[in-house]
Amino acid sequence: MTSDLATLQTIINHAHRLVFFGGAGVSTESGIPDFRSQDGLYHQKYDVPPETILSHSYFVRHTEAFYRFYRDKMICLSAKPNAAHKKLAEMEQKGILSAVVTQNIDGLHQMAGSKTVYELHGSVHRNYCERCHACYDAEWILQTEGVPHCPRCGGLVKPDVVLYEESLPEQTVEQAVRAIAAADVLLIGGTSLTVYPACNLLRYFRGEHLVVLNRDATQIDEQADLCIRDKIGAVLSQIVLP
Repeated sequence: MTSDLATLQTIINHAHRLVFFGGAGVSTESGIPDFRSQDGLYHQKYDVPPETILSHSYFVRHTEAFYRFYRDKMICLSAKPNAAHKKLAEMEQKGILSAVVTQNIDGLHQMAGSKTVYELHGSVHRNYCERCHACYDAEWILQTEGVPHCPRCGGLVKPDVVLYEESLPEQTVEQAVRAIAAADVLLIGGTSLTVYPACNLLRYFRGEHLVVLNRDATQIDEQADLCIRDKIGAVLSQIVLP
């Protein structure tokens, strides 16, 4: 066991209210593409930039084109939880981890067994009728064509995903802030920490240990007690829980 891994093992062994704050790098090991890496969606060539397609104004003005991209690139139901998702779920079951705060919208944390998950950017698994608020899952969206409308009332169905120009869900943010503020260990993984306002939540941490597990450098590395630059699943799979 390397010294960094041994240090991480010790920190986790003594943690009582560990909170995990994660991003796209957690899901790439499950085959879900990220956005901002060199091979990510934002570096692929489209007639319209993905950042524009995933905006509220584009959804309103070009709903059918939005849904073509959404079905093709945002819903990945074949993906399964990887070693990181599974280890975090196990940590929660052991009473070590108190919450997962995620920027991801794929639902893999819940699929792995995590119960307390705060989804800052929503989830592809929830889609709501804007008129009667009926809820539809991702499978239903994939079975529709063009612009999906509610079979009950005919209203437009919108993904429960936070688009550019939209605010984060207030209740979810409040819950995430409370969890981070109460944490004794904040474990950050699989995120470049460049997405705002989500990354602003980190300033509420006042606990004992700040740990960063990320393939690339982040803006918070100098403040961290421990930085490990590796794939998060490869690291967490080596942690032994009591």
